[in-house]
Amino acid sequence: MVVSGKESTATAKPTWVRQRIIALIFLITTINYADRSTFSIAGSEASRELGLDAVQTGFILSAFAWAYVAAQIPAGLLLDRFGTRKVYTIAIASWSVLTMLQGFAGLFALHVFAMLFVMRLLVGAAEAPSFPGNARLVIAWFPGSERGTASAIFNSAQYFSLVAFAPLMGWLVHSFGWRSVFWVMGGIGLAGAATFWRYIRSPVQHPAINRAELDLIEQGGGLIHMDESGRASRAPSLRDMRRLLANRMLAGIYFGQYCINVLTYFFVTWFPIYLVRERGMNIVEAGFAAALPALCGFAGGLVGGYASDALLKRTGSLDIARKGPLTVGMVMASAIIACAFVESQWQVIALMALAFFGKGVASLGWAVMSDVAPREQSGVANGLFNMFGNMAGIVTPIVIGYIVATTGSFDWALGFVGLHCLLTIVAFLVIAGPIRRVTLAD
Repeated sequence: MVVSGKESTATAKPTWVRQRIIALIFLITTINYADRSTFSIAGSEASRELGLDAVQTGFILSAFAWAYVAAQIPAGLLLDRFGTRKVYTIAIASWSVLTMLQGFAGLFALHVFAMLFVMRLLVGAAEAPSFPGNARLVIAWFPGSERGTASAIFNSAQYFSLVAFAPLMGWLVHSFGWRSVFWVMGGIGLAGAATFWRYIRSPVQHPAINRAELDLIEQGGGLIHMDESGRASRAPSLRDMRRLLANRMLAGIYFGQYCINVLTYFFVTWFPIYLVRERGMNIVEAGFAAALPALCGFAGGLVGGYASDALLKRTGSLDIARKGPLTVGMVMASAIIACAFVESQWQVIALMALAFFGKGVASLGWAVMSDVAPREQSGVANGLFNMFGNMAGIVTPIVIGYIVATTGSFDWALGFVGLHCLLTIVAFLVIAGPIRRVTLAD
């Protein structure tokens, strides 16, 4: 064990390696979401130059979600079998190279639509280990009293990514053409992969950690030996998979994550179109208007994580600590329904900002998974969680499209999203029941 010769006196102060670990996870997750959105930013100009019609563009945009969802369980199995550091690093490097390759579409004697569709499929598959890998790192590196904040930090990267990288990608398209977006973002991702490989370790193998921090993590419930050599998870089995899927608590958590992601995918797919079609904004105004809810979601995520951990320290109850902020946040998020009853643009943006702040507060699903995932197969359990959650990315755009096409308005679509905010509360409070770690050992 690397830490055998380190300071072990009772007076030694714990190091802060875990804080640097979560900062790196946040950075990688920010890059992850930016690479997902490259075609959304560059797609308009790319489609015009490459002669792609709206249907082809829609299929290219949807390819990521289908592959991402389908690859969650295989990604979890790989994480459990080979460890987080190796699998996650390969994933980052892979999705970065695939992102760069999209910039070469139309330059070679290949069918443009087929190439881009396949590349987006592969990017979705390559990114599949990201969030289960994040969850495994939080389980290994953080005591239970800090997992809410740690999980909220990496989860809030989905909002920060829009604020940090959307202006950069827009400037690249304007100044250097749409291909530059893929090349620059792919290069940033490769640098991130190298940094991740160099710095990420199991807690017991990290050269910068001291015994005091290791004891703090382990005594607080952190699984510091999770990825240690010689301690690989047991081989997965169909029986274990069935037990995970049949577990009522996990079923409630998985369903709850699906419901909360309905709001997420409304924002990243239909929200700008709603502002233009229903609220009369131009595309530039819609872009700036979308930034405020994103910032509020980012702030809400940090507030929710901090509040959850503070409640855990005060009460000692995982149910109160996780479900309390989640319930309050989802009640706030249901304010999106009120957008159907107001007229002015500022009221719509204010309600959306409130809804996304609440959604950020309630985004504790990954913290809950770090509390309940079985030690034997946390990767598979987290993969299932992410798979069910991201099915909302397939269902939500299609359902809202049909609602808008049938009614000619977004009012019922807003009701559809708001209803899922309330169903999230039902999923965690009624279906899931008490929060406790699952064990698969006989």
